[in-house]
Amino acid sequence: MSAVVHTHRLQVRYGETDQMGVVYHANYLTWFEVGRTEFLRHSGLTYRELEEKGVLLPVAEATLRYKLPARYDDWVEIRTRIEELTPVRLTFAYEVYRIPDETLLVSGKTMHAFTTPTMKPIRLSRAEPDVYAWLLAQYEGGA
Repeated sequence: MSAVVHTHRLQVRYGETDQMGVVYHANYLTWFEVGRTEFLRHSGLTYRELEEKGVLLPVAEATLRYKLPARYDDWVEIRTRIEELTPVRLTFAYEVYRIPDETLLVSGKTMHAFTTPTMKPIRLSRAEPDVYAWLLAQYEGGA
C-alpha cells in the first residue's frame, strides 16, 4: 500500500448530476482521472512530462464500488494513492468522500499499462529508469 496519498477537493456541479441531483455514475471515473493527474502533479511529475519522455498510461482496467451517492453542491474529496507498481503497469486506488462528514461514497481502482505513443507496451524500469524510480518512491512513501 502506498504511503503517499494525495487529496483533491471539488464541489459537485449541476452538469455532473441527473434530474434527481445525484452524480451520474460515469462522472466518478472523471474524478478518478482528476485524482491521478493531481497526484502526479503534486508529487512533481505531470502527464505532459511523461508524454514528452514517450511514456503513456492508457487505462487497461477500471473498477468502481458505489456505496452512497454524491449530490449536487456537495463538497467531495478524492483520495488517490498508488496501490501496485510493476515494471509494466501501475494501479491507482481511489476513495471519494463527502466532506466535512467523511462519508465514503465510492471506491475504485484503475490499472494502467506503460506504453509508447504507438501503444507498444514497455518495461518502464528499462525505458525510463528515473521515472520508474520516482514512481517507486511514491509507492513506498518517499518523494
